[in-house]
Amino acid sequence: MTMEQRADPSWATDAGWVEEILLAGRDDQVCFRLHDIIDRATLRRLVADRRDRLSAAGLRPGGAAALRLPPSIAYVANLLAVWQLGAQAILLDYRLTDHEVEQARQRLSPQVSVAPVRVAGGLRVFFDVEDAITRHGDEPAGSEHAVVQLSSGSTGPSKVIGRTAADLIAEVRRYTQIEGVALPGERIILLPSMTHVLGLVGGLLYGLHAGVELVPPQRLTGDSILDAIESADSPATVLGVPFHITLLNATAAQRRPRQLRRMITGGELVPAATVAGFLDRYQAPLGNMYGMTEVGVIGTDLDGSHRPAVRPAPGITVRAQDGELQIARAATPYLGEAVPGRWSEGWLRTRDAGVVDPATGLVTILGRLDSQVTIGGMQVDLAEVESSIGALPGVVAAVVLFDEAIVAYLQLEQRHRIEDVEARLATQLARFKQPRVFRVFDQFPRTATGKLVRDPAALRAGAA
Repeated sequence: MTMEQRADPSWATDAGWVEEILLAGRDDQVCFRLHDIIDRATLRRLVADRRDRLSAAGLRPGGAAALRLPPSIAYVANLLAVWQLGAQAILLDYRLTDHEVEQARQRLSPQVSVAPVRVAGGLRVFFDVEDAITRHGDEPAGSEHAVVQLSSGSTGPSKVIGRTAADLIAEVRRYTQIEGVALPGERIILLPSMTHVLGLVGGLLYGLHAGVELVPPQRLTGDSILDAIESADSPATVLGVPFHITLLNATAAQRRPRQLRRMITGGELVPAATVAGFLDRYQAPLGNMYGMTEVGVIGTDLDGSHRPAVRPAPGITVRAQDGELQIARAATPYLGEAVPGRWSEGWLRTRDAGVVDPATGLVTILGRLDSQVTIGGMQVDLAEVESSIGALPGVVAAVVLFDEAIVAYLQLEQRHRIEDVEARLATQLARFKQPRVFRVFDQFPRTATGKLVRDPAALRAGAA
């Protein structure tokens, strides 16, 4: 895009899509069920108020606003207001450091930024937030994307990813065609961050579009999640990541809410033992969703019948090329500096190893492409080693990497020892596959989206 094009706001998103796709519906239709009920009429008023404030602060059509807000109604209202103004929303996780935020601001040049001046809520999933707007300048946005996100950075530095309004709308409509998603009149127990793609599109945008109530638990605990499920009679779908399954499996009381329709997880593969524990405990389907920040939802298995495979979402084309899963995309999703080799000739490389069944079209994810290593002339799949360790009794989380040797980073339940893990593993894996080094965390480091950190340098530093 030339500077002349960037200075011309004519490309800016028409505010009409926000009303048509996200805010349409009866005034009394419930959008959020918190300590107060937020219906359509209330949400429209909140968005209009934020829109006036952002405009007065200097946000213009074709500009950009950086939102650094925790999950809250303030976040939702500001996000929709930015889009109504025909501006770009840059989503910054509120847990980033000031240094990381400043780096992002210098790179993306927002006209304004919105950040909290007061946050109340402790360990809540949704917070009470008082926000303030800071003006930075008049430079137009650097691209025509409606939203700019940073990847989770679980395997290294974050990438800057842009998605257009048309792309977001297409994904929201894609959700309506997936069998097993929450239906109008039902509820989504919303656990993932709305800064990232699962919570943003699969939770917030789909829920608003489809007329599904969004219910964040009062606190991020297993019991509080169960309280949210039982807070109304309508069917409830829990949307989260594997970490949230662990919370539910660890609840002390044997509660089995009749309103629980299913749980859907994304983010990473779920250990077999965790799946078995959930199914035994709750007698409800545990669905799987595979996606990327760059694309959104790619494939789903919402009743768990194809695990570990998923079926491509409507309109998504997946192929396996040289053992790597690739997604058809018309343009690169990356902004600024190119990500070498990630997108070429209409195909996005996922860096995930996998296969596509030619008969059924089912996609099986086998782990990261870089998980294949050679030890003493023997091929070792680190994903297999990691899965074997993760299924052992007492293992809460496990990441296996090759760092001059096979290294296993673990979090164990109390009263379980690393010696027990090593002894059990010796009976299940050939010696050349077994880790040479075990490092144990009291609390395994996770990304902002709840994924286990896989960056070797970060794990080495944390373990040290």
